[in-house]
Amino acid sequence: MGMNVGSASGDEDQINSTINTTPLVDVMLVLLIIFLITIPVVTTSVKLELPKEEIQVRVSKPENIVISVNAQGQMFMYDTPIRDIRDLTDRLKKVALMKPQPEVHIRGDLTATYDGVGRVIFACRSAGISKIAFLTEPAPKGG
Repeated sequence: MGMNVGSASGDEDQINSTINTTPLVDVMLVLLIIFLITIPVVTTSVKLELPKEEIQVRVSKPENIVISVNAQGQMFMYDTPIRDIRDLTDRLKKVALMKPQPEVHIRGDLTATYDGVGRVIFACRSAGISKIAFLTEPAPKGG
């Protein structure tokens, strides 16, 4: 940084009262670059093995129980309508006694609320069913 001490001829020039902001901007840009380089390194420093997406085709066996929940939240065991959660729990208690215990496959409509599917899961757990699976359609290929 330089300093203005006056002219050699002794004439008084007008005082320069402006602040030179160039060094301040240089320091701020250097700090910005340092932060942009170091932040990604700090946030991804934990080594993890993330799960890979796999497509498993499951074949529904005849002994598996299929429970469907439509968009209105109505439950069906195969094609038979279920009155309420108590009726579903009673039917599943009979299934839970079978050896080996069959799986329960839940088919939930895309627009169904979580409440309808949650009631089916609750009924399965109350009846003692240990294996629950969700049936979905595979994504379209290429997109």
